[in-house]
Amino acid sequence: MNNIDTWLIGFMSPVAIHSPRFDHVLETMVSMYLFKGVALTALLWWIWFRSERAEGPDGAALRRRECEIVVIAIASGFIALAAGRLLAHYLPFRLRPMYEPALRAFFPEAKVDEPVLRTWSAFPSDHVMLWSAVAMGIFLASRPVGIYALFHAIVLIGLPRIFLGLHYPTDVLAGAVLGIGIACLMNVNAIRTRIAAPMLAFAQRYPGVFYGGAFLLTFELTTQFDELRVLAHGLLH
Repeated sequence: MNNIDTWLIGFMSPVAIHSPRFDHVLETMVSMYLFKGVALTALLWWIWFRSERAEGPDGAALRRRECEIVVIAIASGFIALAAGRLLAHYLPFRLRPMYEPALRAFFPEAKVDEPVLRTWSAFPSDHVMLWSAVAMGIFLASRPVGIYALFHAIVLIGLPRIFLGLHYPTDVLAGAVLGIGIACLMNVNAIRTRIAAPMLAFAQRYPGVFYGGAFLLTFELTTQFDELRVLAHGLLH
């Protein structure tokens, strides 16, 4: 644990009044998909289908750009999730603070139903990486809604994980920076148009297949492949 984590955990500890009701609220926010990816996934679908930007001479170009951003937001989320897992695997292992004996007094006895927490390194937070990347895509499509999306990713997803001891503060900060950075890089015009063009052409030619696949894809993204990860871990160990 570095000096930044030491100071932030000490600063946040008096703020987190560990009453059963407060802890239950945090555990609910961490455990339920409604407080994780559902809201941000719904915003991606809203951006894809909203029609108010389609009017005027530049309407078609604006709508295409927004659809490109949605495609790239999802792609950025997958890249961020994979990058987070790779970093956690290849960087030095970091035990989650809730399992660190010296920090046990700072955190409640959380009942968080997440698989393989003891065996997965805490740094960086793959949850925050994923949803910060998606939130940044939403921000690029709509500034007002994107501000909420970034708030949701960092505050509603990241902070409860710190309070419960699932991550150190720097795990969340690094996840946010990396996720936002991946989304910004992927939204460079040349990269965005090149990657999104085949998907938009496929959507126009085979809309039924496209939207069925998009639903399954966003569902798996929202759940962060939890069941598949548990299955893979069980097979490997």
